[in-house]
Amino acid sequence: MRAAILTAYREDLQIDTVPDPACEADGVVLRVLACGICRSDWHGWVGEHPKVKPGAIPGHEYCGEVVEAGPLARWKPGDRVIAPFILACGQCPDCQAGQSTICKSQRVPGFGEPGAYAQYISVPRAHNLARLPEAISPVLAAGLGCRVTTAWHALTGRADLRAGEWLAVHGTGGIGLSALILGRALGARVVVVDVVPEKLSHALSLGAEAAFDAREGDVAARIVEATGGGAHVSIEALGIAATANASIDCLRPLGRHVQVGLPTGHTARMEVHMNAIYMKQLAVYGTRGMPAWRYPSLLDLITRGVVDMSPLIARTVPLSGASAELRAFDGPMPPGVAVIDDFTR
Repeated sequence: MRAAILTAYREDLQIDTVPDPACEADGVVLRVLACGICRSDWHGWVGEHPKVKPGAIPGHEYCGEVVEAGPLARWKPGDRVIAPFILACGQCPDCQAGQSTICKSQRVPGFGEPGAYAQYISVPRAHNLARLPEAISPVLAAGLGCRVTTAWHALTGRADLRAGEWLAVHGTGGIGLSALILGRALGARVVVVDVVPEKLSHALSLGAEAAFDAREGDVAARIVEATGGGAHVSIEALGIAATANASIDCLRPLGRHVQVGLPTGHTARMEVHMNAIYMKQLAVYGTRGMPAWRYPSLLDLITRGVVDMSPLIARTVPLSGASAELRAFDGPMPPGVAVIDDFTR
């Protein structure tokens, strides 16, 4: 099969022919229909993720068609499925309690295992897969990736966002835009923060009530003023100290901060405004991914037209275009996300 391979950090991925993947007993092999390109992939590409080494095939935001199923898998050839990036064991106490995102033996394609920047992918633990509705295109399904699912769980499974509350979103990349769209669908009033004027304008067109350029003054104070006392919930969607502290400082008393952005490399440890957390009695949540059992509820919202996630997809690229997309994460990004939809070139 054709695959994109990391041969050296920050170098173009090498498109090469590699052996087709083997099917595990409890898994399936998928013909990859589409794969999203994520900032988490960039963290691996630049060498900031400890599990991503030269020789790796990136890609963790994928959907596909089953071409082979192991004897313990419930799927059959021809089934179209979408995968969470966390493949949990399903047997441990955390999984049995519904908290599969903290499974201690989880497996993550693209991070220590071959990913989906390839024509085929072996997916173990196929009980994590969800059936892909016919009404959802492969490109949109891959665009949901980890960004929409993570944002959905952050808002509903962690912060318990309620209608009428103010939601602040710091960073309007894939997760930030997802949080904006989903927050609006939940009835929240949304303000966003970024440093790219085009992305701020795009957020306003999607229903944000205010959009602030983080380069222009104290953005947290401006959010407090605009929301009449501060946001009830704030999403940090970048993973750096400046946005984490702005997220904390923009909250009203008893507000909820959700750390969605991935702090890694030099940002893995950071100073935060602990006094603000103490004085305002804030709740601080971490979140990563979404339990597999929650997929049908999100897919149902989309198929029923309750929420339209299509504005999230900015462009599709061939497999050979993945390197340029990864390089683009080094600077200000245009609105929306990119999805690989052609694995032949």
